[in-house]
Amino acid sequence: MNRLFGASLRMRLLIGTLLGVSAALLVAGLVLSNLFREQVARQFQAGLRVHLDQLTASVEAGPDGQPVLSAELVDARWNKPYSGLYWQVDGLQGGQTVPALLRSRSLWDATLSVPADVLADGEVHVHDITGPDGLGLRVLERVVHPDDRPATSWRLSVAQDTRELDEAVSSFVGMLVLSLGVLAVALMAAAAAQVVVGLAPLRSLQAAVSALRAGRLQRLEGDFPAELQPLVDDFNGVLDQNTQIVVRARTQAGNLAHAIKTPLAVLSNAAARSDTAPGELARLVDEQVAQAQRQVNWHLSRARAAAAVGVPGVRTLVSAVAGPLVKVMDRVHAGRHLDFDDRTADVPLWFAGEEQDLQEMLGNLLDNACKWARSSVLVEVSAVEGGPRRCLQITVEDDGPGIAEALREKVLVRGARVDEQMPGSGLGLAIVLDLAQLHGGTLRLERSDALGGLRVRLVLPAV
Repeated sequence: MNRLFGASLRMRLLIGTLLGVSAALLVAGLVLSNLFREQVARQFQAGLRVHLDQLTASVEAGPDGQPVLSAELVDARWNKPYSGLYWQVDGLQGGQTVPALLRSRSLWDATLSVPADVLADGEVHVHDITGPDGLGLRVLERVVHPDDRPATSWRLSVAQDTRELDEAVSSFVGMLVLSLGVLAVALMAAAAAQVVVGLAPLRSLQAAVSALRAGRLQRLEGDFPAELQPLVDDFNGVLDQNTQIVVRARTQAGNLAHAIKTPLAVLSNAAARSDTAPGELARLVDEQVAQAQRQVNWHLSRARAAAAVGVPGVRTLVSAVAGPLVKVMDRVHAGRHLDFDDRTADVPLWFAGEEQDLQEMLGNLLDNACKWARSSVLVEVSAVEGGPRRCLQITVEDDGPGIAEALREKVLVRGARVDEQMPGSGLGLAIVLDLAQLHGGTLRLERSDALGGLRVRLVLPAV
């Protein structure tokens, strides 16, 4: 197809229009020429029918029973030899034809050789035969019976040269071809102008993209047709998303640099001090390296999630992640003999994101619940209304002491901890909040009505 129509959209449109116009004009030419031929043929035969009726009215039986003309036919061509207009009367006796009992002077010494056929009274047959000088003739014939001699039958034939018919058709076809040719040229010129005008917005779009690539524009700008505007809007949306990704990447790089600057400074100062004990230095190294590692893991996880947000076709079954995580938490916290109630197994809801992100969020929520729960942890998932898109809600509850309402905002801040005695880095809920926001979701802390501890509501986009 590309070889046939070319790689250019302009050539595709022009060649397609040329083929369409050519096919349409060809069909129109064939139809019009056939209609004209049929119309001329009907008029031609109507004239012959008039001549046949005149001949029928003028032929009668003479005293000897032979056909004679009671009145001369008025057309002068009947008397001019080989004029192209002829008549002839044949006798029919016992199934045999007696040719040329009477004929027009225009036949001179020739006769009309009409095919033998059977005609009912008053019926008219049409034949094409070869006449004098080898010219084609159109013949109309009928059988008549004289009133005074019912047993006598005559076949009356009138014929006319078809050259006039053919010349009229040829002249019309020539004019038709010329007219359709002019029309084809006009239509192609109009099509070319239409293609130029129709593709002008694409040239404007190309200029805008070039300006964008050259850095003269930040977004595609211009007055585009309604058919192109959705493409422009989607392209601008991609540009905005890429801009946000770049801004987030720069921010994360700065945050990471700032986060590991403090551990590096502590290590540098400890190494520079001559009075630092080896054991103290080793403890500082382990502590600061662990803190730097947590920060690196935090930012790497966030960067990976940000890169995966919005990838089409990515989805994760919630129950396929929640079930294994509950089993892992049961083994990790086996010494606490917690009772896990997993209500996600039979709920077919899909998270619109990667499995690793859901594992990261749900794993932190379950681990946090297990650390504070006294004996029970509940996890369930349900569909919720999320505005213009479908959403799901994951709820994790425990029967621990819960978190006071005044402290709920604080624990969502990166590095913040309510109880310093409890092991952890203070990043769990903050990681969940950050990943949820990257996916366009929300995280809310409440008091659990069922278990009395903390209830965490995580709302995420669903498919």
